[in-house]
Amino acid sequence: MRIDKWLFFARFIKARSQAAALVEAGEVQLNGRVVSKTAQAVKIGDVLVFPTGKRWRQVEVLDLGSRRGPAPEARTLYRELEPPPRPEDDFL
Repeated sequence: MRIDKWLFFARFIKARSQAAALVEAGEVQLNGRVVSKTAQAVKIGDVLVFPTGKRWRQVEVLDLGSRRGPAPEARTLYRELEPPPRPEDDFL
């Protein structure tokens, strides 16, 4: 499944076009590598790091899903991991 589609299905981003823009801006990491192509494939077991508002999220993909369903259904697609440290935190 495409990374922008998965972010949309998992309800982290409100619109698929916004998810695509986030990926194209280089704001998403897949298994520790920065991704800039919206067609990048995501599979079960992958770890994604991305910003949502002022917060960074780190999640493990548990399922790909087949639609953008309600929030309880979307929460079954991922497992929240400890957020990664932000670069600016190293200087505090």
